[in-house]
Amino acid sequence: MKNYKKRRAFTLLEIMIVLTIIALLAAIAIPNLLRAKMSANDALAKSTLRSLSTASETYATSNGGSYPLDITSLTGATPVYLNSPYCEQTISGYIYACTFSSTSYTISATPVSVGSSGTTTYTIITGGILSP
Repeated sequence: MKNYKKRRAFTLLEIMIVLTIIALLAAIAIPNLLRAKMSANDALAKSTLRSLSTASETYATSNGGSYPLDITSLTGATPVYLNSPYCEQTISGYIYACTFSSTSYTISATPVSVGSSGTTTYTIITGGILSP
């Protein structure tokens, strides 16, 4: 005679309860993670605009009050004022647009998708004035 051992396994009900708990935790956690990511993108956009403004102001100080005419004036100078050309690029959910003249600059960061990649368009103008 064969000796059968009773096997113990999870029931369908137990598996369904575990899946329900996992789904509930995901429903709570995912929106919080998306808000945190959007908040981080906003902070990076403001920081990048401040870096571009600082580089432009430093360039003007070194060049008799004339602001750079383009981004390559900041990235191609020796020593460089800025390590990366942010203008006309999409970085962390924001598109950067730069307008330079010898007397002023305007740089903006616009979210690719408002409410998903960022909350608002940020603009910084000559003198380092940042506005949402």
